[in-house]
Amino acid sequence: MPTAVKHHHVGSDIRAFRSARDVTLLELANTIGRSIGWLSQIERGQREPAISDLRKIAAHFDVPLSFFFRNDEADEGEHGVVVRKDLRAALGSQHDGLIEELLSPNLSGEFEMLRSTFAAGAKSEWIEARPTQEGGYIVSGELTLEIGTRRFALKAGDSFQFENETYRWSNLTGGDAVAIWVISPPVY
Repeated sequence: MPTAVKHHHVGSDIRAFRSARDVTLLELANTIGRSIGWLSQIERGQREPAISDLRKIAAHFDVPLSFFFRNDEADEGEHGVVVRKDLRAALGSQHDGLIEELLSPNLSGEFEMLRSTFAAGAKSEWIEARPTQEGGYIVSGELTLEIGTRRFALKAGDSFQFENETYRWSNLTGGDAVAIWVISPPVY
Protein backbone atom coordinates (compact mmCIF):
# COMPACT_ATOMS: atom_id res chain seq x y z
CA MET A 1 0.00 0.00 0.00
CA PRO A 2 1.47 3.40 -0.96
CA THR A 3 2.37 5.96 1.68
CA ALA A 4 -0.28 8.57 2.29
CA VAL A 5 1.37 11.87 1.51
CA LYS A 6 -0.08 15.19 2.47
CA HIS A 7 0.37 17.83 -0.24
CA HIS A 8 -1.30 20.34 2.06
CA HIS A 9 -1.41 24.06 1.52
CA VAL A 10 1.43 25.01 -0.83
CA GLY A 11 -0.85 26.67 -3.39
CA SER A 12 -2.95 28.48 -0.83
CA ASP A 13 0.22 29.67 0.91
CA ILE A 14 1.52 31.12 -2.36
CA ARG A 15 -1.81 32.83 -3.02
CA ALA A 16 -1.80 34.27 0.54
CA PHE A 17 1.73 35.62 0.08
CA ARG A 18 0.76 37.23 -3.22
CA SER A 19 -2.34 38.78 -1.75
CA ALA A 20 -0.64 40.06 1.39
CA ARG A 21 2.20 41.61 -0.58
CA ASP A 22 0.03 42.87 -3.45
CA VAL A 23 1.84 40.77 -6.08
CA THR A 24 -0.14 39.80 -9.18
CA LEU A 25 -0.10 36.37 -10.83
CA LEU A 26 1.68 37.96 -13.80
CA GLU A 27 4.40 39.54 -11.63
CA LEU A 28 5.16 36.31 -9.76
CA ALA A 29 4.98 34.18 -12.91
CA ASN A 30 7.47 36.48 -14.65
CA THR A 31 9.78 36.49 -11.62
CA ILE A 32 10.00 32.70 -11.49
CA GLY A 33 9.95 32.14 -15.25
CA ARG A 34 6.61 30.32 -15.43
CA SER A 35 3.28 31.00 -17.11
CA ILE A 36 0.26 32.54 -15.39
CA GLY A 37 -1.71 29.36 -16.17
CA TRP A 38 0.89 27.16 -14.50
CA LEU A 39 0.97 29.37 -11.38
CA SER A 40 -2.83 29.47 -11.26
CA GLN A 41 -2.94 25.65 -11.32
CA ILE A 42 -0.47 25.55 -8.41
CA GLU A 43 -2.55 27.98 -6.38
CA ARG A 44 -5.75 25.98 -7.01
CA GLY A 45 -4.07 22.70 -5.99
CA GLN A 46 -4.36 21.18 -9.47
CA ARG A 47 -0.62 20.76 -9.80
CA GLU A 48 2.36 20.48 -7.46
CA PRO A 49 5.37 22.75 -8.05
CA ALA A 50 8.88 21.38 -8.45
CA ILE A 51 11.23 22.13 -5.60
CA SER A 52 13.30 24.36 -7.89
CA ASP A 53 10.19 26.48 -8.50
CA LEU A 54 9.43 26.66 -4.79
CA ARG A 55 12.99 27.83 -4.12
CA LYS A 56 12.39 30.75 -6.49
CA ILE A 57 9.02 31.54 -4.88
CA ALA A 58 10.49 31.34 -1.36
CA ALA A 59 13.35 33.63 -2.38
CA HIS A 60 10.90 36.12 -3.93
CA PHE A 61 8.87 36.30 -0.70
CA ASP A 62 11.99 36.11 1.50
CA VAL A 63 10.87 32.99 3.40
CA PRO A 64 12.80 29.75 3.92
CA LEU A 65 11.88 26.84 1.67
CA SER A 66 11.10 24.88 4.84
CA PHE A 67 8.01 27.09 5.28
CA PHE A 68 6.29 24.99 2.62
CA PHE A 69 7.10 21.74 4.49
CA ARG A 70 5.38 22.70 7.71
CA ASN A 71 2.64 20.50 9.13
CA ASP A 72 -0.13 22.29 10.95
CA GLU A 73 -2.00 19.06 11.82
CA ALA A 74 0.54 17.37 14.11
CA ASP A 75 -0.67 16.36 17.58
CA GLU A 76 0.40 19.04 20.05
CA GLY A 77 2.30 16.55 22.23
CA GLU A 78 4.23 15.23 19.21
CA HIS A 79 4.98 18.53 17.48
CA GLY A 80 8.73 18.92 16.98
CA VAL A 81 9.43 15.29 17.93
CA VAL A 82 7.40 12.87 15.78
CA VAL A 83 6.27 12.96 12.15
CA ARG A 84 3.43 10.52 11.44
CA LYS A 85 3.47 8.72 8.10
CA ASP A 86 0.06 10.04 7.08
CA LEU A 87 0.90 13.64 8.02
CA ARG A 88 4.15 14.10 6.10
CA ALA A 89 4.26 17.16 3.93
CA ALA A 90 5.53 16.56 0.40
CA LEU A 91 7.01 18.86 -2.21
CA GLY A 92 7.48 18.19 -5.88
CA SER A 93 5.56 15.89 -8.21
CA GLN A 94 5.92 12.72 -10.25
CA HIS A 95 5.59 14.92 -13.34
CA ASP A 96 8.73 16.85 -12.32
CA GLY A 97 10.56 13.65 -11.38
CA LEU A 98 11.10 14.13 -7.66
CA ILE A 99 8.89 14.12 -4.58
CA GLU A 100 10.54 14.95 -1.26
CA GLU A 101 8.89 14.33 2.09
CA LEU A 102 10.37 15.90 5.18
CA LEU A 103 10.93 13.17 7.77
CA SER A 104 12.50 15.49 10.34
CA PRO A 105 9.96 17.02 12.72
CA ASN A 106 11.68 20.40 12.40
CA LEU A 107 14.73 21.99 10.82
CA SER A 108 16.29 23.46 13.93
CA GLY A 109 18.74 20.61 14.53
CA GLU A 110 22.08 19.67 13.02
CA PHE A 111 20.60 17.67 10.11
CA GLU A 112 17.44 17.03 8.12
CA MET A 113 16.04 13.76 6.81
CA LEU A 114 14.05 13.42 3.61
CA ARG A 115 12.29 10.55 1.88
CA SER A 116 13.01 11.19 -1.80
CA THR A 117 11.07 9.42 -4.55
CA PHE A 118 12.74 9.66 -7.96
CA ALA A 119 10.31 8.99 -10.81
CA ALA A 120 11.10 6.45 -13.50
CA GLY A 121 13.05 8.10 -16.31
CA ALA A 122 13.70 11.32 -14.38
CA LYS A 123 17.02 13.10 -14.02
CA SER A 124 18.27 16.31 -12.48
CA GLU A 125 20.48 19.06 -13.74
CA TRP A 126 23.81 19.52 -11.96
CA ILE A 127 23.21 20.70 -8.41
CA GLU A 128 25.77 23.24 -7.26
CA ALA A 129 28.10 22.35 -4.42
CA ARG A 130 26.82 23.59 -1.10
CA PRO A 131 28.47 23.68 2.32
CA THR A 132 26.81 20.48 3.48
CA GLN A 133 27.55 16.87 4.19
CA GLU A 134 24.99 14.61 2.53
CA GLY A 135 24.32 10.93 2.67
CA GLY A 136 21.64 8.47 1.91
CA TYR A 137 20.32 4.95 1.73
CA ILE A 138 18.55 3.48 -1.30
CA VAL A 139 15.35 1.89 0.01
CA SER A 140 14.08 0.58 -3.33
CA GLY A 141 14.78 0.81 -7.03
CA GLU A 142 17.96 1.99 -8.72
CA LEU A 143 19.51 5.45 -8.83
CA THR A 144 22.57 6.75 -10.64
CA LEU A 145 24.41 9.39 -8.66
CA GLU A 146 27.16 11.49 -10.23
CA ILE A 147 29.35 13.28 -7.68
CA GLY A 148 31.93 15.51 -9.31
CA THR A 149 33.57 13.32 -11.97
CA ARG A 150 32.57 10.01 -10.37
CA ARG A 151 29.50 7.98 -11.34
CA PHE A 152 27.79 5.45 -9.08
CA ALA A 153 25.03 2.97 -9.98
CA LEU A 154 23.18 2.45 -6.70
CA LYS A 155 20.65 -0.29 -5.93
CA ALA A 156 18.36 -1.03 -2.99
CA GLY A 157 20.47 -1.49 0.13
CA ASP A 158 23.37 0.70 -1.08
CA SER A 159 24.31 3.90 0.72
CA PHE A 160 26.39 6.98 -0.09
CA GLN A 161 27.96 10.05 1.49
CA PHE A 162 29.65 13.18 0.12
CA GLU A 163 30.55 16.67 1.22
CA ASN A 164 30.46 20.04 -0.55
CA GLU A 165 30.46 18.63 -4.10
CA THR A 166 28.51 19.24 -7.28
CA TYR A 167 26.19 16.34 -8.06
CA ARG A 168 23.27 15.14 -10.14
CA TRP A 169 21.01 12.11 -10.08
CA SER A 170 19.14 10.04 -12.64
CA ASN A 171 16.68 7.19 -12.56
CA LEU A 172 16.72 5.69 -16.02
CA THR A 173 14.85 2.54 -15.01
CA GLY A 174 11.17 1.75 -15.52
CA GLY A 175 10.26 2.09 -11.84
CA ASP A 176 10.53 4.64 -9.07
CA ALA A 177 13.56 4.76 -6.79
CA VAL A 178 13.21 5.71 -3.12
CA ALA A 179 16.03 6.99 -0.93
CA ILE A 180 16.34 8.31 2.59
CA TRP A 181 18.52 11.41 2.23
CA VAL A 182 20.25 13.14 5.16
CA ILE A 183 21.68 16.66 4.87
CA SER A 184 23.77 18.50 7.47
CA PRO A 185 23.25 21.31 8.13
CA PRO A 186 19.63 21.54 6.93
CA VAL A 187 19.13 23.36 3.63
CA TYR A 188 15.34 23.57 3.54
